[in-house]
Amino acid sequence: MKKFFRCNIFLMTLGGALYGIVEILWRNYTHWSMVLTGGTCFAVLYRIFKKIELCSTWIKCVVGSSVITLIEFLSGYIFNIKMKMKVWDYSKQPLNFRGQICPLYSFLWGILTIPILAICGFISRELNL
Repeated sequence: MKKFFRCNIFLMTLGGALYGIVEILWRNYTHWSMVLTGGTCFAVLYRIFKKIELCSTWIKCVVGSSVITLIEFLSGYIFNIKMKMKVWDYSKQPLNFRGQICPLYSFLWGILTIPILAICGFISRELNL
């Protein structure tokens, strides 16, 4: 149990830091809630990818996009709608849902899954987590 907890803290910290960097490169800033969201996505995806490691990259990208979009919606609901923090707003994007998720970013999350897969593979092989 202690190893599981430490592993999740490591995954969330790494994923949050990496996502924060990606967001700074994309938007020129980030927010602590996005670091938390990115870390959660990374930890969840790591566990899922270990279970579906024999699936094709294409399937993993669809799964990655779906998981990240779901977590993004839940985070948006909490931080943007309930807490009124206005961290992001996709309301000007076509086919958005309540300004929290949209097809364009779901597609981009699928592409982002490719480097996530590489990092997860490295962690699994080299760190044996």
